[in-house]
Amino acid sequence: MTNSSESRAPETEPASRGRDDGRSERRDAFFDNAKYLAIVLVCVGHAWGQILDGNRAVETAYRVVYAFHMPAFIIISGYFSRSFDLSPKRVERLITGVVVPYVVFETAFALHQRYSGDAPDTPVSLLDPSYHLWFLCALFVWRLTTPLWRTVRHPLPLALVIAALASVSPEIGSDFDLQRVLQFLPCFVLGLLLKPEHFRWVRRRSVRILSVPVVVVAAVVAWWSVPRMELGWLHHNTAAQTMGAPWWSGPVMTLALFGCALILTACFLAWVPGRRLWFTVLGAGTIYGYLLHAFLLKEASYEGWFDLQPLRTPLGTIGLTVVAVAVVTALCTEPVRRVLRYVVEPRTAWAFRRDGDGGTRGREGRGALEAQKPHPKVPV
Repeated sequence: MTNSSESRAPETEPASRGRDDGRSERRDAFFDNAKYLAIVLVCVGHAWGQILDGNRAVETAYRVVYAFHMPAFIIISGYFSRSFDLSPKRVERLITGVVVPYVVFETAFALHQRYSGDAPDTPVSLLDPSYHLWFLCALFVWRLTTPLWRTVRHPLPLALVIAALASVSPEIGSDFDLQRVLQFLPCFVLGLLLKPEHFRWVRRRSVRILSVPVVVVAAVVAWWSVPRMELGWLHHNTAAQTMGAPWWSGPVMTLALFGCALILTACFLAWVPGRRLWFTVLGAGTIYGYLLHAFLLKEASYEGWFDLQPLRTPLGTIGLTVVAVAVVTALCTEPVRRVLRYVVEPRTAWAFRRDGDGGTRGREGRGALEAQKPHPKVPV
């Protein structure tokens, strides 16, 4: 994504060597570490979501994580989308990097639910993203609109207005999970506006120290909010009226949650290591963990494992957390990537016309979920 100096524009950032195995010395360890830690939070959050009933401590942790884990992914995705344009090369990479995996995994997810989840009437519909796959739809829309946000005079205020309007528009419906696309839009636009010095700033020692009491306060507020605030606000997938709230609360919560996401994302990034560690190499494979962990999570749900009473105990919750971390870590490893690369990172040169210089080369990363590339190929 960036070089070690973090001073070049995206179009001049060096690509990783080979097939993005994450071992290139030219990769920035900070962003690989951030991606891995963020995908761990995604998987752990999804696991916690299965045992929330009557467990206030778990729900408190869940709310803190959900306040920033996807915004962090999206902000980083926007940061590495700054050079995206509508050139044929970029459009080809957008299709192969987002559209093809979306079609493959949306179909597979529906079939998994139909046969393993004992729901034979489950349709295979590409209009209604399943569970976590909304992110690919959103990324497709956000990337297509990047030239617009790079052109208008005040992109972030405009994006916030659009998000606020979406939060009071229940008629938007569920097609392509457009509510999430619009309500998370300010995070992507913010990423487009960030510069390398912003990331250097949040990694200062003073910010790292200050982040500790900030997270403690966030946990206290989350504990207080459990009986008082609908979880739907953190999911950003519905309008205020649908949750039984007054319409004016939509814009208010949009601004409040954006502010919370920004602060907690800064706290998260402040504690991301900047040096190479054992999990740094896994940062290049986070898209695999993101796409695959949901199948295992749903299978466990279909089998009734989350209904087991021991999981409601503190020790059971800790065990579930450890298992979630181990599973998503395994899914980001090179053996898994090697087996599934043909559907997650497909080679589809045969489907596109070649230009005069022999066609496009390489593939862009999927922002926060992907390998670092000069032009991020188009999960967290």
